[in-house]
Amino acid sequence: MEQPASRKVQSVLFMCAQNAVRSPMAEAMAKHFFGRSVYVQSAGARRGEVDAFALAVLDEIGIDAHKHKPKSIEDLEEWEGLNFDLIVSLSPEAHHKALDLTRTVAAEVEYWPTVDPTAVQGSRDRVLDAYREVRDGLMRRIKARLTV
Repeated sequence: MEQPASRKVQSVLFMCAQNAVRSPMAEAMAKHFFGRSVYVQSAGARRGEVDAFALAVLDEIGIDAHKHKPKSIEDLEEWEGLNFDLIVSLSPEAHHKALDLTRTVAAEVEYWPTVDPTAVQGSRDRVLDAYREVRDGLMRRIKARLTV
């Protein structure tokens, strides 16, 4: 039996805990690769602070996210509403919040468990490697999911 073709995503929201590392990285890469065909935003279960390591590893691959301002899901809802086909949650806290949103928002929710690289300690190189792993893993999933 043939699987039904997945519907083309027209708008996607990436969510993590603080909209400081994982979801802004995902937003920046999705906009870079699919920004002409897919509306992309990111938000956190709560608002955090800009993370310099996240910006640095995106700079390494030619993606500029320096204008990103962390925002909470409430900020996003207030500014423009929550009209998304797909919500991708990247942390347990964000996943619970995303599922809660589906009571009022008709969006598909996917959970992509993604390690929080801010928990890695050690040398600058070791920390940067952790951020690169997150970046590269998200990039693979984004390209696979948004390419139709």
